[in-house]
Amino acid sequence: MNSLHRLYLSLGSNIEPEVNLPKAVQMLREVGKVEAISSVWETESVGFDGPNFLNACLIFRSPLGPVEFKEQIIRPIEAKLGRVRSSEKNAPRPIDIDIVLCGDQPLNTDFWEYAFVVVPLAELIPDFAHPARGEAIARVAGQVRGQVWMRKREDVVIS
Repeated sequence: MNSLHRLYLSLGSNIEPEVNLPKAVQMLREVGKVEAISSVWETESVGFDGPNFLNACLIFRSPLGPVEFKEQIIRPIEAKLGRVRSSEKNAPRPIDIDIVLCGDQPLNTDFWEYAFVVVPLAELIPDFAHPARGEAIARVAGQVRGQVWMRKREDVVIS
Protein backbone atom coordinates (compact mmCIF):
# COMPACT_ATOMS: atom_id res chain seq x y z
CA MET A 1 0.00 0.00 0.00
CA ASN A 2 1.36 3.41 -0.97
CA SER A 3 1.74 5.98 1.75
CA LEU A 4 0.22 9.40 1.31
CA HIS A 5 2.40 12.47 1.03
CA ARG A 6 1.38 15.56 2.95
CA LEU A 7 1.77 18.45 0.52
CA TYR A 8 1.50 22.07 1.60
CA LEU A 9 0.23 24.14 -1.31
CA SER A 10 0.21 27.88 -1.90
CA LEU A 11 -2.55 29.17 -4.19
CA GLY A 12 -2.80 32.62 -5.70
CA SER A 13 -4.96 34.39 -8.27
CA ASN A 14 -5.32 37.93 -9.54
CA ILE A 15 -7.63 37.32 -12.51
CA GLU A 16 -11.18 36.79 -11.19
CA PRO A 17 -9.67 35.55 -7.91
CA GLU A 18 -13.00 35.35 -6.06
CA VAL A 19 -14.05 32.75 -8.68
CA ASN A 20 -10.77 31.00 -9.49
CA LEU A 21 -9.47 30.39 -5.96
CA PRO A 22 -12.60 28.49 -4.85
CA LYS A 23 -12.68 26.61 -8.19
CA ALA A 24 -9.08 25.48 -7.75
CA VAL A 25 -9.81 24.19 -4.24
CA GLN A 26 -12.91 22.35 -5.52
CA MET A 27 -10.86 20.76 -8.31
CA LEU A 28 -8.26 19.63 -5.77
CA ARG A 29 -11.02 18.12 -3.62
CA GLU A 30 -12.15 16.11 -6.66
CA VAL A 31 -8.76 14.37 -6.92
CA GLY A 32 -7.78 13.92 -3.28
CA LYS A 33 -8.08 14.94 0.33
CA VAL A 34 -7.81 18.56 1.41
CA GLU A 35 -7.02 18.37 5.14
CA ALA A 36 -7.02 22.06 6.05
CA ILE A 37 -7.28 25.47 4.40
CA SER A 38 -5.98 28.81 5.61
CA SER A 39 -7.83 32.09 5.47
CA VAL A 40 -7.81 33.99 2.19
CA TRP A 41 -5.45 36.96 2.12
CA GLU A 42 -5.39 39.86 -0.31
CA THR A 43 -1.92 41.09 -1.24
CA GLU A 44 -0.40 43.44 -3.75
CA SER A 45 1.33 42.02 -6.82
CA VAL A 46 5.00 41.23 -6.23
CA GLY A 47 7.50 41.96 -8.99
CA PHE A 48 5.07 43.69 -11.37
CA ASP A 49 2.22 46.19 -11.50
CA GLY A 50 -1.07 44.34 -11.65
CA PRO A 51 -4.30 43.63 -9.84
CA ASN A 52 -4.09 42.49 -6.23
CA PHE A 53 -3.83 38.78 -5.56
CA LEU A 54 -5.93 36.57 -3.34
CA ASN A 55 -3.76 33.93 -1.67
CA ALA A 56 -4.31 30.93 0.56
CA CYS A 57 -2.48 27.78 1.63
CA LEU A 58 -3.82 24.29 2.13
CA ILE A 59 -2.70 20.84 3.21
CA PHE A 60 -3.32 18.10 0.66
CA ARG A 61 -2.81 14.33 0.94
CA SER A 62 -1.67 12.50 -2.18
CA PRO A 63 -0.05 9.20 -3.12
CA LEU A 64 1.90 11.22 -5.71
CA GLY A 65 5.26 12.75 -4.92
CA PRO A 66 5.89 16.44 -5.64
CA VAL A 67 7.10 16.05 -9.24
CA GLU A 68 4.23 13.78 -10.27
CA PHE A 69 1.70 15.89 -8.37
CA LYS A 70 2.86 19.03 -10.13
CA GLU A 71 2.64 17.44 -13.59
CA GLN A 72 -0.49 15.29 -13.13
CA ILE A 73 -2.60 17.49 -10.83
CA ILE A 74 -1.38 21.10 -10.58
CA ARG A 75 -0.61 21.82 -14.24
CA PRO A 76 -3.95 20.44 -15.52
CA ILE A 77 -5.91 22.43 -12.91
CA GLU A 78 -4.03 25.60 -13.80
CA ALA A 79 -4.68 24.98 -17.52
CA LYS A 80 -8.40 24.29 -16.98
CA LEU A 81 -8.68 27.62 -15.16
CA GLY A 82 -7.03 29.45 -18.04
CA ARG A 83 -3.40 29.69 -16.94
CA VAL A 84 -1.09 30.10 -19.91
CA ARG A 85 2.57 29.80 -19.02
CA SER A 86 4.93 32.20 -20.73
CA SER A 87 8.47 33.46 -20.37
CA GLU A 88 7.03 36.35 -18.33
CA LYS A 89 7.37 34.99 -14.79
CA ASN A 90 5.63 37.93 -13.13
CA ALA A 91 2.30 38.43 -14.86
CA PRO A 92 -1.39 38.37 -13.93
CA ARG A 93 -2.78 34.84 -13.71
CA PRO A 94 -6.11 33.13 -13.08
CA ILE A 95 -4.40 30.64 -10.75
CA ASP A 96 -0.94 29.75 -9.53
CA ILE A 97 -0.44 26.65 -7.40
CA ASP A 98 2.94 25.88 -5.85
CA ILE A 99 4.11 23.10 -3.56
CA VAL A 100 5.81 24.77 -0.61
CA LEU A 101 6.51 21.67 1.50
CA CYS A 102 6.38 17.92 1.05
CA GLY A 103 6.13 16.55 4.58
CA ASP A 104 8.61 18.74 6.44
CA GLN A 105 10.89 19.27 3.43
CA PRO A 106 10.84 22.74 1.81
CA LEU A 107 10.82 22.51 -1.98
CA ASN A 108 11.81 26.09 -2.79
CA THR A 109 13.35 28.41 -0.22
CA ASP A 110 12.36 31.51 -2.25
CA PHE A 111 8.73 31.02 -1.19
CA TRP A 112 9.66 31.53 2.44
CA GLU A 113 10.45 35.20 1.94
CA TYR A 114 6.98 36.13 0.73
CA ALA A 115 4.25 37.23 3.11
CA PHE A 116 1.63 35.82 0.73
CA VAL A 117 3.03 32.33 1.47
CA VAL A 118 4.29 32.63 5.05
CA VAL A 119 1.23 34.33 6.59
CA PRO A 120 -1.41 31.83 5.38
CA LEU A 121 0.94 28.88 5.94
CA ALA A 122 1.52 30.01 9.54
CA GLU A 123 -2.21 29.58 10.18
CA LEU A 124 -1.83 25.88 9.31
CA ILE A 125 1.56 25.06 10.88
CA PRO A 126 2.49 27.90 13.28
CA ASP A 127 5.28 26.00 15.04
CA PHE A 128 7.05 24.79 11.89
CA ALA A 129 10.68 26.00 11.82
CA HIS A 130 11.30 28.45 8.98
CA PRO A 131 13.98 26.75 6.82
CA ALA A 132 16.28 29.78 6.51
CA ARG A 133 15.78 31.42 9.91
CA GLY A 134 15.08 28.47 12.18
CA GLU A 135 12.33 30.46 13.91
CA ALA A 136 8.71 29.36 14.21
CA ILE A 137 6.89 30.31 11.04
CA ALA A 138 4.23 32.16 13.07
CA ARG A 139 6.92 34.51 14.36
CA VAL A 140 8.33 35.07 10.87
CA ALA A 141 4.79 35.67 9.57
CA GLY A 142 4.31 38.40 12.16
CA GLN A 143 7.53 40.06 11.03
CA VAL A 144 6.89 39.93 7.28
CA ARG A 145 3.25 40.92 7.66
CA GLY A 146 4.39 44.21 9.13
CA GLN A 147 6.52 44.90 6.06
CA VAL A 148 3.83 44.64 3.36
CA TRP A 149 0.20 45.54 2.84
CA MET A 150 -2.15 42.59 3.16
CA ARG A 151 -5.59 41.97 4.56
CA LYS A 152 -7.65 38.95 5.48
CA ARG A 153 -10.63 38.48 3.14
CA GLU A 154 -13.28 36.79 5.25
CA ASP A 155 -15.84 37.49 2.50
CA VAL A 156 -14.10 34.96 0.20
CA VAL A 157 -14.94 31.40 1.23
CA ILE A 158 -12.96 28.58 -0.34
CA SER A 159 -13.58 25.66 2.01
